This record gives sequence, C-alpha cells and structure tokens, in this order.
Amino acid sequence: MNPPVVFSATEAQRRQVIDVITLAFVADPLARWAIPNASDYLKWTPDFIDAFGCNGLPHGNAYVVEGFAGAALWLPPGVEPDGDRMAAIAEQCVPADVLPDFSSVFEQMGNYHPKQPHWYLPMIGVDPAQQGRGFGAALMRHAAQRFDREGAVAYLESSNARNIPLYQRHGFEILGTVQVGSSPEIVPMLRTPR
Repeated sequence: MNPPVVFSATEAQRRQVIDVITLAFVADPLARWAIPNASDYLKWTPDFIDAFGCNGLPHGNAYVVEGFAGAALWLPPGVEPDGDRMAAIAEQCVPADVLPDFSSVFEQMGNYHPKQPHWYLPMIGVDPAQQGRGFGAALMRHAAQRFDREGAVAYLESSNARNIPLYQRHGFEILGTVQVGSSPEIVPMLRTPR
C-alpha cells in the first residue's frame, strides 16, 4: 500500500477542508461540550473552524490527504486565529452557562503558547469513515518534516486524549493540562525540531 499523499489545499478548497474537520470533530470532547446540540454543531462549527484555523490557508499551510480524508490547519509564525470572530461565534452557539468556562479555556490555552516564533496547529482531523488508515499520521509526518528542515518549534492543544499518543510519536511533549469548570481536559503540547 502506498503512503497517503499530502498536499496544500488551495483557497478554492476551503469548504472541503472545513467539511472534513467538521466531521472529524463531531465527537470531540471539547467541541461537543461547547456545542452539545447537533443542529447547532452543524450550523456553527464550520464558521468556528474557519475563524480558528483557516488563516493559514492563504499561506499554503492547510495540509490535506488526497481525497480530503483528513486535514491539518497549521498557522505559521506570526499568523493568528481570528479571535474576535471566534468569540462572536461562541456567543451565538455556546450555552450561556458554559460560555464563561469556554472563554477561560481558550484564555488558559493561550498561556501555554511558546513565546518564541512557532507553528500552531489549531485543528487536525480525519473523516470518521476514514480513521485508522494512517491519514492522521501522514499529516503529522508531513508537517514534522518541514519543521525539522526549518529548525522550527511547533505547538498544539489536544482536546481528545485518544490523540495524544499520535502527537507524541511525532515528537510532541506534554506541557500541562487545561481544565475549567465542567470542561473536558485539554493538553497543550510542544515539539522542538529534530
């Protein structure tokens, strides 16, 4: 079996990238804690993904597996999520009793970001119907090879404990945990170049 082909998505493929991430996060602990209603999840999550991770797309840093079975939204050094838009979307879809804790989770996640220039992975995911076929590993390997060539630091937060071993296999180390109120545990992770 040939290894999965990974390439950079174009602006014209933005919707396909968002769709696969939306599917991938349908059972994610943080996503479904924040947006427990299925209809609200399907309505608001694509816009949230766009605001959180798609600022890397114009820079060629939305990596996808051939066939759009999976995607990784990397933000290069100096490129940030659209925090104002994320907050506005959260106000629309996160239940009022959860919103303060949700906002605090993102604030605490921000405290773990490295001070030096770094690559940031807001979201990576594989279509649930395609999981277990090595697509997530291919996406991580593709990015890790680039970071090693560039001597770059990379950072992510895992919102699903099942994914931590994948990140560790690709050189990420646990920095701590974030947990606020009834939120699930989030695990910030850092990778230094090899």
